[in-house]
Amino acid sequence: MSRAALLLLADGRFPAGGYAHSGGVEAAVAHKAVHDIDSLEAFCRGRLHTTGLTTAGLAAAAAAGCDPLMLDDAADARTPVPALRAVARKLGRQMMRAARATFPSAELDRLAAERPQGAHQPIVQGLAARAAGLTPQDAACAAAYETVGGPATAAVRLLSLDPLDASRLLARLSAETDSVAAAAADAAARVATEGPDALPATSAPLLDITGEQHAAWTVRLFAS
Repeated sequence: MSRAALLLLADGRFPAGGYAHSGGVEAAVAHKAVHDIDSLEAFCRGRLHTTGLTTAGLAAAAAAGCDPLMLDDAADARTPVPALRAVARKLGRQMMRAARATFPSAELDRLAAERPQGAHQPIVQGLAARAAGLTPQDAACAAAYETVGGPATAAVRLLSLDPLDASRLLARLSAETDSVAAAAADAAARVATEGPDALPATSAPLLDITGEQHAAWTVRLFAS
């Protein structure tokens, strides 16, 4: 196992396309729900404990060796909005390309062949972590961090926030991010005996609604 591989997988510069997505914060800014660093922190915390927990569980289960096709179906069931399902698969397709080049593995190759239009992004992320020799909790940590790191970075651009304030926000959320990753890994460990229902299915209905609305915008800075 290489901790450097975890840093690479969680790095926003990893060429998986995440930089083009705001994680819902662009719509939240438009609706005035996020307007300063305090409201951004509330947004990120809410996303971490809902969407973040769910995606971290899926990533951890993939890293643990669970059937990726079963997990992809489970991800579909946990993503009720068509626009966000499309985003998840597009990000998965982009991450697959980067992951296969960086962490070559037969499991990634098989999933790419079986899901040519793209598997859900956390499934690919988990398989990439597995190929890199990382643990399920490592995969969960990378997925959980992405759910707050992406919106925080996007909000700096959208609101002209001080990047140092955004970094401080992420540091304040670090213990909660670790806790979410641990809970996700614990759930993933039960999939072998309990099936995919053991995985978290927490949701954020407002993010679903605004995600569908955002997809219909003709002018936007971020893809989602």
